[in-house]
Amino acid sequence: MRLGICVLGLAPALTGVCLWGQEPPTARLRELAFAKQPIAARDLFESRRTQQKVLTPEWLAAMSWVGRAGAIGGDWQIAETYAKATVEGCERLLGSRELDADGEAPLPIALGAAIETLGKFYDAAGGRGRAVGYLRKQSRKYAGTSIETRINKNLNLLDLAGKPMPALDAAQYLGAKPPTMERLRGHAALFFFWAHWCSDCKMQKPILERLHERYAERGLRIVGPTRLYGYVVNGDDATPAEELAYIEGPYSRRYPLPAWMPVPISEENFVRFGVSSTPTLVLADRSGIVRLYHPGRMSEAELSREIEALL
Repeated sequence: MRLGICVLGLAPALTGVCLWGQEPPTARLRELAFAKQPIAARDLFESRRTQQKVLTPEWLAAMSWVGRAGAIGGDWQIAETYAKATVEGCERLLGSRELDADGEAPLPIALGAAIETLGKFYDAAGGRGRAVGYLRKQSRKYAGTSIETRINKNLNLLDLAGKPMPALDAAQYLGAKPPTMERLRGHAALFFFWAHWCSDCKMQKPILERLHERYAERGLRIVGPTRLYGYVVNGDDATPAEELAYIEGPYSRRYPLPAWMPVPISEENFVRFGVSSTPTLVLADRSGIVRLYHPGRMSEAELSREIEALL
C-alpha cells in the first residue's frame, strides 16, 4: 500500500497520511457525527483521505459526514468548511455526469447532506433569511432530482410555519374525496404524510385514531397523503396499478385505512412538502395557517398539546 502526505486545502493547519486505494471510513464518521465529536471526525477523515484532486462520490459522501458532525456537535467552522468543500466537489463531478446517474448513489447523498448542513449553518449564524434564500435557490437548481425533496424539507423546517397551507394535489385518492383548503376553513387540519412500507407510520396511525375520536367533534380533520414508490411487500417491483391494488387489498386488510381519513396519492405532494422522512406531520389552524411542520413520529401527548391550542 502506497503512503503519501496529504495537501490539505480544507484545513491548512492539519497534515496527515493518506492511504491510496482505501475505502473511506464512512461508517465510523457517521458514528462520530452522532456522538457529537466533530474534531475526531475531521481528524479521522484527514488522516485517511485520498490524494486524488477530484474526490470520488464515495469520498464526498464521507466528507459530508464531517460537515454533519460539525452541525450536530455545534462546531460551525467545521460544518461550513466541509459542507462547502463537499458541494464544490460534487459540482466538479457534475460537470461530467448526471446527479442521479445509475451507480452514483453516493453523489446525491453527499450533495443533499452538504446543502442541508449549509442551510443549518446560515441559520445558526443568525441568517434565517440567508438560509431560506440559499435553500430556495438550491431547490430550484436541483428541481426534478432525487435531492429536491430533501432540500424542501429543510426549507419547510425554516419557513413553512406561519404561512398558508399549500394546496394538495388530490387528482388521485383513496377513500373519500380529499377536502380543499377552502373546505377545511373553520377546522384544525392534521396532514399525515405516510408510506405503506414505513414502520413508524404504522405506529403513528393508532395515535391518530385516538386523536380523531377525541377531537373530531371539536373540529379536527385528518388527511393522509401518500405516494406510490414502484414496489410492494418485500420490495418487489410493482406497476402503479399493482401498487394501488396492494394498498387497497393486502395492506389495508392488515392495516385498515380509516374511513374518515381521505388519502390523496401524489408524488408532487411529497416533493413540495419535503417528505424525505415518513411520517411527516403538518398541522394547520382554522384559518389554514401552518402551525406545525414535523418530519418523523410524534407522541400522542405532543400532538394533543398542538391540537388543543388550535381548538
